[in-house]
Amino acid sequence: MISAQLPKVITRHRDGAIHAYVIAPGALGALEPAAVFRPLLGDSVVESVVRPDLERIVYTTLNRVVCLTRAGDLVWASDFEPHSDLPHSHRPGCELSLDGRTVWVYRPDAMAGRGGKDQWVVHDAETGKVLARRELETVGHGASHHVHPADGSIYLDIGEGQDGSVIVRGTAGADTEATFAPYPWWDRCLIDLAPDGRQFMTVDHDQADVAFHRHPSGEVLFTLPVEAFGFDPEETCVEWSGGYLTSDLAVVVLGGEDEDTEKEWFRHHLVDVQSGTVRGDFTVDVAHPYELVPLGDGSWLTDGPDGRPVRRSPDPLPATPPVPPNR
Repeated sequence: MISAQLPKVITRHRDGAIHAYVIAPGALGALEPAAVFRPLLGDSVVESVVRPDLERIVYTTLNRVVCLTRAGDLVWASDFEPHSDLPHSHRPGCELSLDGRTVWVYRPDAMAGRGGKDQWVVHDAETGKVLARRELETVGHGASHHVHPADGSIYLDIGEGQDGSVIVRGTAGADTEATFAPYPWWDRCLIDLAPDGRQFMTVDHDQADVAFHRHPSGEVLFTLPVEAFGFDPEETCVEWSGGYLTSDLAVVVLGGEDEDTEKEWFRHHLVDVQSGTVRGDFTVDVAHPYELVPLGDGSWLTDGPDGRPVRRSPDPLPATPPVPPNR
């Protein structure tokens, strides 16, 4: 079993390998890979997740999910049947549960040409055994997983292209029955979960506003349209990016196109999620509106010129990362 207090691990795919980076307390600047994993011969990795102890990696390809040891030995694999020869428009994803006992896999089977519906499958992390399987009422291209920091539930945000975005929340343990609960929207994109677990942030699929919701009910706490940031909604949109800088502050990104130069622009703004008010601009040096990734502890990631993630913070980081209470 994996402790929820272990450092967060992120991955980057480069030069045919999967580089794992540990977000250690107090570490700033360009991150060095803590481990490098080599996928099996012939596998082209779509998404990956590494255990915090760096001893196991799980990754998806277009046609299967694979679990390897740090040494590269196969632990288990599960094929997506039937095999799909379609190279685009479907990106299977994976995530590890908070306790490390289950692996959650999103299968965009409809876009892969497998017939039927998309699937969300829960595997035993040690054996690969299927513990639960849910057919989804979606035709998604891909999806993002978000693990709740306190209760361990998993949020899945499924992108259906121009048709919108669907959010489903799942709960399951290695010894408990899985439950799956879709939220009643098709037009909101899940951006992030608050580090204290009390709420989550979504952006309208048409990019007209950002909203903050109570966990787990989805009740809307407050909504901020483009006008609340001082921009013309006919010329400006809310980007599908940003997230929680801390439990009290969220980063919201707005963008548009300059009428005179026809160049695209974007700006980051801070929102006080306790009062529901805009706090002002947040200045950060990034190349595009999706580069900044808030980590929830006051720091954030950007991309380095060599492909390595760079961690930055305006203030000294706490000695240890905050651990949310169970609620």
